[in-house]
Amino acid sequence: MEQKFPLPPFNKESAIEKIQKAEDAWNSKNPENISKAYSADSEWRNRNMFINGRKEIIEFLTRKWENELSYKLKKEYWAHTDNRIAVRFEYEYQTNEGDWFRAYGNENWEFDENGLMKKRFASINDLAITESDRKLK
Repeated sequence: MEQKFPLPPFNKESAIEKIQKAEDAWNSKNPENISKAYSADSEWRNRNMFINGRKEIIEFLTRKWENELSYKLKKEYWAHTDNRIAVRFEYEYQTNEGDWFRAYGNENWEFDENGLMKKRFASINDLAITESDRKLK
């Protein structure tokens, strides 16, 4: 049986550990490895998109990083309950045209008993920045 530690129920320390593992995984930009942190039937809302299951997660992340170059993400603990974690995040990226952006947002995560994320709801806003405005490198 697949498990991703730490497992729920979360305390503040284990929630922060889970967030750091997610940040590290996303900064690796490896869609296949990242997808293993999600349940096989995981449900996402990412901006205006609805993504279901690992195959769609891999496809989404592959497309994302074809268009969001020099990607760098920082996640921050916001709150938690037994099997849920709320996260504030920001990331920076450059488009294929050379424009820079910083994206801000919040995520609500829900985990199954094996520590796999079964729901991820992300609200994200982008802000155009100059390269000299970057703070995540």
